[in-house]
Amino acid sequence: MADSVKGADTAGNGSSWHESDSFWEFYRPFLFTEEHRERAREEVEQVLELTGLEVSAPSSSSILDLGCGPGRHSIELARMGFAVTGVDRTSSFLDALSESARGHGLEIETVLSDMRTFVRASCFDLALSMYTSFGYFESIEDDLTVARNVYESLRGNGGTFLLDVMGKEVLARIFTPRGWTERDGVVQLQERRISNDWSRITNRWIVIGRDGVRTEHIVEHRVYSAVELTDLLERAGFTRCSVHGGLDGSPYDERARRLIVVARREPE
Repeated sequence: MADSVKGADTAGNGSSWHESDSFWEFYRPFLFTEEHRERAREEVEQVLELTGLEVSAPSSSSILDLGCGPGRHSIELARMGFAVTGVDRTSSFLDALSESARGHGLEIETVLSDMRTFVRASCFDLALSMYTSFGYFESIEDDLTVARNVYESLRGNGGTFLLDVMGKEVLARIFTPRGWTERDGVVQLQERRISNDWSRITNRWIVIGRDGVRTEHIVEHRVYSAVELTDLLERAGFTRCSVHGGLDGSPYDERARRLIVVARREPE
């Protein structure tokens, strides 16, 4: 039986797809793979170099991992000695992060919260939003609220926000309407459609399990160009934004792989 979701979760309570715990649990094996976990250390090192966060005295710096999921980046940051707060709206992901932290002898604060409401004034030196955890909401004003929340949560002495998404320019270059992947006998089919004048992408995901059961979801989110995203961050209060084509700091040009924006809060 197909489980089709568009503007409603699997419980049918009127929530959007990203507000469904069952959605995230179902796709966890596809979204958070062993390959992703293995890359986490290198990605964290690149983030620290790109943002210029002081690594010689990590215990003096506080980092927000916004939309942390199971927390592969949070774990690596905590291993390096940083004080880490992981925020996510899916409780099972936070439970997994807490369990992983205990297993590594680490202390990581976890907060169950929607990013549209989480604010901790002047608390963090660095905030991260990794792996396209931004742009899920139907209203662009919600995205602006998130950016303002991050701005308010950063310290006023030059706190930094690193935002990692799939940029509109990159997507236009690599776009394919259909694709499929297979992992451990489970097949995922993907159908993609650009909508609303290139402001959103609609993904139809069909998973066929080893038992032959078919599950389907519709996933929609906003896509930003570099100019659009930096404009939104400036509206939120950030005054200095640099744009990169990867966590390695490469240019955002025709060879870019991601859209990475580093936005800074000017010292007060």
